[in-house]
Amino acid sequence: MPVTLIGEAVFARCLSSIKDERVRASKVIGGPQIEPFTGDKKQFIDDLEQALYASKIISYAQGFMLMREAAKEYKWTLNNAGIALMWRGGCIIRSVFLGDITKAFQDKPDLENLLFDDFFNKASASTVPLPRRPSRSSSCR
Repeated sequence: MPVTLIGEAVFARCLSSIKDERVRASKVIGGPQIEPFTGDKKQFIDDLEQALYASKIISYAQGFMLMREAAKEYKWTLNNAGIALMWRGGCIIRSVFLGDITKAFQDKPDLENLLFDDFFNKASASTVPLPRRPSRSSSCR
């Protein structure tokens, strides 16, 4: 099951666990020169907020996809609405939109993917900017 965001989060935790090596590497390996930001800071913050929101939606969608496949494999019967409600009530996650996830699975217990729910479909679509037309010089060959 492609759970890319969850996988990347695990990889980041693994990378953060080797701090001594990262500190040594920072003294040996030069990084890029970072230019000061000169763009619209408010727009940049808004874009970051939307990207974070989209990544949260996708993370939950992928997590429930993984649990769905595990349920098929191990012949489990999962109550996804109950799982989301339980996470909201006592887990370290406690995300506000776990209530929306609970509602999505209450409305349609056999929901195949959170992105098929109207709320999450609209929410994820609203985080994606309209495509920009590529310049002629940036076309792929």
